[in-house]
Order: sequence, then structure tokens, then C-alpha cells
Amino acid sequence: MEYTSGAASWQKVIRRAVAGLLPRRGGQRRPGWSIGVPLIAAAAGLLFTTTATAAGGTALREDRRPELNQLIEERRHQVEANEQRAARLRAEVEDETTALAATDGPIRAQQNRARASEEAAGFTALTGTGITVELDDAPTDQKLPKGASNDDLVVHQSDVQAVVNALWAGGAEAMSIMNVRVLSTSAVRCVGNTLLLHGRVYSPPFKIVAIGDPAALQRALASSKGVRWFMDAVEAYQLGYRERVSTVTVPAFEDSTALRSARVPR
Repeated sequence: MEYTSGAASWQKVIRRAVAGLLPRRGGQRRPGWSIGVPLIAAAAGLLFTTTATAAGGTALREDRRPELNQLIEERRHQVEANEQRAARLRAEVEDETTALAATDGPIRAQQNRARASEEAAGFTALTGTGITVELDDAPTDQKLPKGASNDDLVVHQSDVQAVVNALWAGGAEAMSIMNVRVLSTSAVRCVGNTLLLHGRVYSPPFKIVAIGDPAALQRALASSKGVRWFMDAVEAYQLGYRERVSTVTVPAFEDSTALRSARVPR
């Protein structure tokens, strides 16, 4: 919608309203509508002027979704750039520490102590026999089953968590989701039908890899109530589920290790 200049349109409305309220010649009596029309015109002019001022030359009802998508994409690139810079800085710190450790005994001792805990903490990549589980949404071209909703045709946070918890319970030694190392501080969240993990968004199919005894891991999956519920949905709504035993690699954890809060156990 386009608007005329606020001041010009307002002046015209004022002149018309005043002209309509002035007494007529010859003592003619004004009908009720002749007074009401100028008042309505004045109110309409005030409304249009206020709207034009608020719009500032733009469409008030314009769809802002493209701008939001662009903003999200810009922020994603900024996060990636910051992560790359942080990785470079961590590498520089590691190089400086290693150089100092060559001549400083206490620093060398602490560095050796830290390296001894890296594998248990998840900061080294591991390779071994394990299992890969993939969860996927139902095909988009299928007809919606009777009594089902679109919400029934996608993988949810609870489904991913059920598989992760079952694998830990089955004795998994290391695990990754979408090739991202999972630690004790990792949180799995879903936004719609996408997965949010360590600040990154992933789309299905969701791949979960665990190193451990394959037989024990498969028994844990079969005995998990949450996984069985998902298997029921697989049968009813054609969602995707696949298990595969093979030699797998779980990458090292590469995100920030800073703790936001901690408590000393008693």
C-alpha cells in the first residue's frame, strides 16, 4: 500500500472537516450525516497519516521470512568462521605449550597428565568394532495414514535419545551423532524435524555410531522401550530404521571444553 505525504493529506482532511462544520447560509439546518461525514473523514485521515508515519515508506504486512532466513544464514557463517579461528588459536596455544614443555619440567608434567586423560575424555579419535544406527523420516510422497498427523511421520528428539541411551546402557565405549563426538555434557535437541547438537543443525537421516560389543549393543537396543516404540512407528508409518555392524571410527571432540557451571561432589 502506498501513502501520500502525511502533512499534505492531514491538511486536506482538516480543511474539509472545518468546512463541513461551519454554519450554512440562510439558516439552513444541516442533516446529521453532514456532520458525521467530516468527523469520519477526519478520523480516517488521522488513521492513514499514523499508518504512513509508522510504515516509513515500507509495506507493513510484508513477509519477513526471507530476511529471517538470510539472517540465520549470515549467523551460521559467522559461527563457522569463529569456530575456525578458535581452532587456530587452540593449535597455537598447544604449539606454545609444547615448546615450553621442552625446557620447563612442571609444564611438561601437566601436559603429560592431560594427554593421559584425553582418550577417556573424548579428545582422541577411536576406531573399533561397533554398530551404526540410522533413523529417518517417513517418505514425503506417501499418503498420510488414517488417523495420523504429519507429526507422526518424523523422527523426534525422544527417538534419538532412546537410541543413544540404549547404546550407553549396552556398554558403548565411544559414540558420535552425525559424525560429532558425544560426551557426558552433550545435549540432543530437535527443532521441528532437524537435530540441534553443539550449536549445529542437522537434517535426517540421523546417523548414530557407537564402538563396543555389537551383540551387547544390539541387545540393549532390542530391550529399550523407547526404541521399541519407534519400531512400532516404523511399521505403522514407514519411518526409517537401520542397524549395521562394522568397523567404525568415532572422531575426537573438537568443540569448546569450557564449563559453564560445576559442583564439587560430596
